[in-house]
Amino acid sequence: MNRAVRRRPALATTALALLCALSLTACTGGPVPATGKARAADPASRPDLKPFYGQRLQWTDCATDGYECARLTVPRDYARPGNGRTFVLPVARAAATGPARRIGSLVYNPGGPGAGGASSLEEGMDESFGAAVRARFDIVSFDPRGVGGSVPALTCEPAEAEAEAEEAEAEEAEAGAEETSEEASDAVAPLYPRTEADRSAAASGARTAAEDCEEHSGPILRHVGTEDAARDLDVLRAALGERELTYLGWSYGTSLGTSYAEQFPRRVRAMVLDGAIDPSLDWRQRVISQSAGFRRSVDDYAEQCAEIAGDSCPGASPQEIRALIERLYQRAEREPLPVAEDSTYAEYGGMDATAVLDAVSMAMYTPEDQWEPLSEALREADQGDATKLGALDDEEETEEGTEDPGTAEEEQEEQEEQKEQEEDETPEPPADNGDAALTAVNCLDVPHPRSLSPYWDALAPADQAAGVYGTAGVTAELTCRDWPSGGRSPHRVDAEGVPPVLVVGTTGDPATPYAESVSLAEQFPQGMLLTYEGLGHTAYGRGGACVTAKVDAYLVKRERVRPGATC
Repeated sequence: MNRAVRRRPALATTALALLCALSLTACTGGPVPATGKARAADPASRPDLKPFYGQRLQWTDCATDGYECARLTVPRDYARPGNGRTFVLPVARAAATGPARRIGSLVYNPGGPGAGGASSLEEGMDESFGAAVRARFDIVSFDPRGVGGSVPALTCEPAEAEAEAEEAEAEEAEAGAEETSEEASDAVAPLYPRTEADRSAAASGARTAAEDCEEHSGPILRHVGTEDAARDLDVLRAALGERELTYLGWSYGTSLGTSYAEQFPRRVRAMVLDGAIDPSLDWRQRVISQSAGFRRSVDDYAEQCAEIAGDSCPGASPQEIRALIERLYQRAEREPLPVAEDSTYAEYGGMDATAVLDAVSMAMYTPEDQWEPLSEALREADQGDATKLGALDDEEETEEGTEDPGTAEEEQEEQEEQKEQEEDETPEPPADNGDAALTAVNCLDVPHPRSLSPYWDALAPADQAAGVYGTAGVTAELTCRDWPSGGRSPHRVDAEGVPPVLVVGTTGDPATPYAESVSLAEQFPQGMLLTYEGLGHTAYGRGGACVTAKVDAYLVKRERVRPGATC
């Protein structure tokens, strides 16, 4: 699946979007059901898990004023929690603005998979929440296992020395080669690999990507799935001193919340899942669902560009805009679109068709912020300069960055922890390892075929349903073919005993199509659906006063949303 990350609302001042406190002792309640009809005993009662459930969070000032940071230790393998191998996860919080009426902590996940929650909070994500919620709750988030400031963290990139050696080899090969224009054209990956050569190249590239991840993050690859992250969420609940969890998840955060509700249904106080992912879909159904969502959103852009982007639109009619975008895809498949020397894409010779498609797709998340710059970038790309098009996601990369928000004291603890885990031999992760985490979690969570034929068989249906968005989506899934297998499989929600869960769906959502929100709400016992009639990815924090009022009333008062509720 493509990245589905919560975007920063326009009102956030310090950046992105999402968290007084004394150290709190773990607080646990009665038996906790696990997924399935035969519910397991409360994990907090297991002797080998008690050290994790009994830990205290030591809060200190974050690097950003107004936020507090801590670290949570969780077992790397919940089947063997006493083996000494752990993840240490950054946690951040913004204290309730009305402490006299404080209800407790509200934990959120901003999306991804691969987005760091602690860093997103320091960047201002608490501003996404309504005033009523900020007054009554400490807003809390954390970097999931393997993500961002997690120790250890995922990386699929070669170590620096190895990367430099590879770069030198590549430069040497390039210097000694006399490429013809035809050979250069053959090096450009098509959005729909039709020939045997194109398919072989796509499969080979995907295999190399999977091997890089296995080589550099092998010891933790099997331990970064959503089921384990949901168990970490329960350890965090206890460390916050909460008997029950109040939770809000955007996008991928809905998968994390669903998994928590299935494993710990009677630990849920209130849960909002905004921009839902349907757990009953297999890999192929997910690709087609999301790809069709992006295709519809690009059509919406062509139809409504003038209304939102005004005079900057790159065409006088929807037909002209669609033709321009298609023209750029075709042009980029023949030869990368030119960019300036200081562009991120300069080292690749320009923007290939996949890069152009990614830039257009990512601009669908927040039309109110992104359609105008997209329009200007498309116009200039059509005139021969794709520099602005390539720079469209630069701000998002900054916002979604996973820089560790810890203090100097915490950095020392991290270094000591890293020394203890030297046997893993994993290189230092990049400042933003979101792409590695995106691949790792998606591949581990959803079973994928091991043979190539199911992927090639999926190309034609994906093309029919979503055009190049569908075929590119299928090709992107090839990396998962060589990935370690996780324990999950497509299934309908099994969360007997969970209180009413509120699912929020946006009718024009590109990344998490509305139909999946409808389906998820139906699968939850007493599930509620709030529909936001609008464009863009997710609704709470950007869908206006109506959405805010209904979600806040549910989170604060557990006020139910009536069937058919629409904003």
